Amino acid sequence: MNALADKRAVPDKLFYKIGEVSRIAEVEPYVLRYWETEFPFLKPRKNRSGQRVYLRKDVETILLVKRLLYQEKYTIAGVRRRLGEQSASVQKESPVTAIERIERVREGLRAIIRRLGK
Repeated sequence: MNALADKRAVPDKLFYKIGEVSRIAEVEPYVLRYWETEFPFLKPRKNRSGQRVYLRKDVETILLVKRLLYQEKYTIAGVRRRLGEQSASVQKESPVTAIERIERVREGLRAIIRRLGK
């Protein structure tokens, strides 16, 4: 399954319980709990009653982990390294670069508004 199909398979909701995530990802709930122990970037919140509550971003990360493990045949350590590097590169982005990116987006939006106004 490709990334676009993964995103379409995730229902549009604010929160997901472990059973829902299990059905979406087609893995058993114990697998999700195990992945939480192995991957520091998988930490779903817990509600007042202690149930895991996943966000859409968490579900998409789980689908990515599943694809890396089962289709691309990464090891647990390989997935940890690969996704750890991705999150580290996002965190290393300087504030200046982020501001420049925001300015480019703003200018693009202004151009769209100008075109729509014509």
